[in-house]
Amino acid sequence: MDKTGIIALIIGIVLCALGGYAIMAFLPQVIIAVQGLIGIAVVCVGLMLVVFGILIIKD
Repeated sequence: MDKTGIIALIIGIVLCALGGYAIMAFLPQVIIAVQGLIGIAVVCVGLMLVVFGILIIKD
C-alpha cells in the first residue's frame, strides 16, 4: 500500500466513526429523514408505474 491508500483508509475510518456518532446523537432526526426518503422512493416508484402503465395501454 502506498501513502495515499493509507491516508485514505485512515480518513475513511475517522469519517465512519464521526458519522456513527452523529447518527446516534441525532437519532430522532435520522429516523424522520429515513421515513421521508422512503416516502419519496414510494412516490417515485408509483409515478414510474403510472407512466409504464400509460405506455402499455397506448400499445
